[in-house]
Amino acid sequence: MTTSSEELLPGTRRALVHRIAVAQAEGRAPSLVAAVVRGGRVVWHGARTSVDGHGPDENVQYRIGSITKTFTAVLVLRLRDEGVLDLGDPLEKHLPGTGAGEATIAELLAHTGGLAAESPAPWWERTPGSLRPELSDVLGEQPLLHPVGRRHHYSNPGYTLLGALVEEVRGAPWEEVLRREVFEPLGLGRTSAQPQAPHAGGWAVHPWADALLPEPVEDLGRMAPAGQLWSTTGDLARFAVFLADGDDRVLSAESVREMRTPAAPAEAADVVDGAAYGLGMQLQHRDGRLLVGHSGSLPGFLASLTISVEDDVAAVVLANCTSGPLVSVVGADLVRIVAEAEPRIPEPWRPLREVDRSVLELAGQWYWGTYGFALRVTADGLVALEPLSGRGRRSRFRANGDGTWVGLEGYYAGELLRAVRRQDGSVSHLDLGSFVFTRQPYDEGAPVPGGVDPEGWRGVG
Repeated sequence: MTTSSEELLPGTRRALVHRIAVAQAEGRAPSLVAAVVRGGRVVWHGARTSVDGHGPDENVQYRIGSITKTFTAVLVLRLRDEGVLDLGDPLEKHLPGTGAGEATIAELLAHTGGLAAESPAPWWERTPGSLRPELSDVLGEQPLLHPVGRRHHYSNPGYTLLGALVEEVRGAPWEEVLRREVFEPLGLGRTSAQPQAPHAGGWAVHPWADALLPEPVEDLGRMAPAGQLWSTTGDLARFAVFLADGDDRVLSAESVREMRTPAAPAEAADVVDGAAYGLGMQLQHRDGRLLVGHSGSLPGFLASLTISVEDDVAAVVLANCTSGPLVSVVGADLVRIVAEAEPRIPEPWRPLREVDRSVLELAGQWYWGTYGFALRVTADGLVALEPLSGRGRRSRFRANGDGTWVGLEGYYAGELLRAVRRQDGSVSHLDLGSFVFTRQPYDEGAPVPGGVDPEGWRGVG
């Protein structure tokens, strides 16, 4: 076992070590390595191994499988941010002749393009990519299994198409673009398409005996954008910081936030499980917190990248076995251990730098019909409208500069909020997407839709 951590409390460190030790022992993994990130840097690293006197450190490569998809999605979002394409564009506009071109780029990113989960046999993860040299070999004769845009159906060929899109637009191989535009700016010097020593070997563990079988290591060829990459806990920790905060050299904070936003209709079972999918990122509601990131697997390897943006904690877990430890569960547990044992200390409260009296007079209690709401003016320049009951529709609003505000989330996302004033300049009511908010329930002095009974409120006698 190896550990490196100066900032976490001893009890927290022991709980982390215990969790990965149980995962490696019960999951019968030849090795398991993990890292925890807090405050933008690694605060703990641990490893367990079946080899006496040796433990992989933060620089040992493991294959990360479908975490590769998140890297590919970053490249596509870069193209969007540059104005080269729009996520609503059909693939055909930029990569014609695939037979799956009616799917939009956003639908491919969110796995709602209607494509099959896998390429035609033989199974692509355990056979050479040279068997599928063309996109047609990856997609098969009938690429679409479902109506485009109607259903979330995880698709590896969909990310092959996105990788091909990047190559078409950039005029360079996917791996080269990834290295130039993501690896180098973020300092991911130990992430690569081919294994670089030191790296772990991939193993299958016999289900009924403590015996090992080496797994083949294949170059996935065309399928590389779906699962080719090798990386380390050190590099994936840095990638986790980027996915939480953004980096203007690669993608802005706003764009990575968009990646973390649900973009696909969930299956009924996913709703029950609290799972969703964004643009190249998985989302999971677990232990009362929202976790984002991605899992990955290829024969011989398991990988998980888990981030709680709210808690400012992320975890990376890598193992070199085909099955065994549930690394996504382990990652979620590592985040929970730190978040609960050492909760994030909030930034100090600070008042507004300047007070706009025309906005300040809107603060306080409002009513939509008989529903009570509070409008607050916050130090970040936003206004927040939330139900007094604590449950129901709520949103923050950003000023447009013309006396109106636009909703940023939830039911009111994109909706316009404006204060309607009387001739004397006093505020009559708030108008939010045709909803009238008044200072009193059904204020007879405001233009309440449908009018207000002239006899007013009454009892029953």
